[in-house]
Amino acid sequence: MKNKTVYLAIGSNIEPKKNIALALKELSKIGKIAAISSFIKTRPEGFLNQADFLNGAVKFYTKLTPDALLKELKNIEQILKRNTPFRNGPRTIDIDIVFYGNLILKTPLLTIPHPRAEKRFFVLKPLAEIAPNKIHPVLRKQIRTLLKKL
Repeated sequence: MKNKTVYLAIGSNIEPKKNIALALKELSKIGKIAAISSFIKTRPEGFLNQADFLNGAVKFYTKLTPDALLKELKNIEQILKRNTPFRNGPRTIDIDIVFYGNLILKTPLLTIPHPRAEKRFFVLKPLAEIAPNKIHPVLRKQIRTLLKKL
């Protein structure tokens, strides 16, 4: 299988600089990091009584299938001791698959493209920095266009 171009969203609000650096180091063990966006500070959503997040995006090449990639990303989250006691709570690391090539996939465990990516400034802003012309395979709009619409 040849390499697939994958875009990941990555964020943390518990020792974010340290945990993001560790996550990037772990990611480099399972594929090739091609680009990393700047990281932006964003307010938490849902549960507001917690520290701000640092969020960014990564362009990544991998030979892993979507399911195998998800398993590896969950493994990285475990290595970094991700423990989210409740939805939208604080976390050491959060790594989401936003795009996997132009694949459209919906299984009980995984939806690609990420189902809420186009509604999230903290995903689109960093993504627009490294892939402004990337076209959302479902919405058929460029990332920069989706960002402007927010």
